Amino acid sequence: MSPVPKVTLAGGLEVCRILNGMWQVSGAHGTVNTTRAVEAMQAYTDAGLTTFDMADIYGPAEDIFGQFHSQLKSSGKDTPALQALTKYVPKPGPMERKVVQKAVQRSMTRMHVETLDCVQFHWWDYKDKRYLDALGHLSDLQQEGIIREIALTNFDTQRMEEIMNKGIRISSNQVQYSLIDQRPAAKMEQFCLANNIQLLTYGTLAGGLLSERYLGKVEPKSRAELYTASLSKYKNMIDAWGGWSLFQDLLVTLDTVAKKHDCSVASVATRYVLDRPAVGGVIVGCRFGVAGAGQHISDSLSSCSPELKLTPADHATIEAVTQRSRDLMALIGDCGDEYRS
Repeated sequence: MSPVPKVTLAGGLEVCRILNGMWQVSGAHGTVNTTRAVEAMQAYTDAGLTTFDMADIYGPAEDIFGQFHSQLKSSGKDTPALQALTKYVPKPGPMERKVVQKAVQRSMTRMHVETLDCVQFHWWDYKDKRYLDALGHLSDLQQEGIIREIALTNFDTQRMEEIMNKGIRISSNQVQYSLIDQRPAAKMEQFCLANNIQLLTYGTLAGGLLSERYLGKVEPKSRAELYTASLSKYKNMIDAWGGWSLFQDLLVTLDTVAKKHDCSVASVATRYVLDRPAVGGVIVGCRFGVAGAGQHISDSLSSCSPELKLTPADHATIEAVTQRSRDLMALIGDCGDEYRS
């Protein structure tokens, strides 16, 4: 088995180019069995997928990681180092040092760690400039060695530039990026490349819609068919992008490319984004401990394998379809704007 490739963030933290996303334990994808979640995390770690992405608002995600981390440490075995990325998503309000520090300490306690590898900051309202206060305090905590990397989640290019101009070093920005949603290519990639910022992408598999499972299928519309929060969210994105018929054309094309490379549609969709400029890694949602959830370790390993190389002809075939879509940058705005009215 080839080792999982890694990328080094600005502060020196090495993370896998495929990250294990834990948003699906938040409750919107089904009831979580903590014991089974920890067992599933072990399987990913054993495969070399050692980077976990979570948040303070993802239900028990930080607690589940903490339990897993403690279990590994107490096993007495020679275990691989884990990389734990969390998020700080505060409610609007005063961002005094004590408020920020309390939130950081809470994450450390839940995760059973003495320092945080990476804190990815999200803010709901750009009109409320107190996000600069919060980031200033996070930067101070970084200087004190409590946080290794400061990062962003769903910030647009304009605000990224504003933050950098305040002297706050940003390692990464977590944004939606897929064959459906290619807004980061409009201007964010260029800014990131110029400032040593990595993009960590989510939604790359459109909640599972970018897979053979939906090839040739009738358009899902009911709540029963769109049975997870992710399926509903990304079906709406497909509707805005160009609709189900165009999406089927894309799946047919991806299936052809996948068969040529002896891999899955998901692997091709992930590899395409991994090859984009400024993309450090793709976050693949893992339904740890959710009943009926399958593991997609083989797809993840295949997508980042050096054996999977999309050719210029592959890109041209895929882009012949995606270029027929609507311009989401014009419809929605820059990355993250869908979260802000």
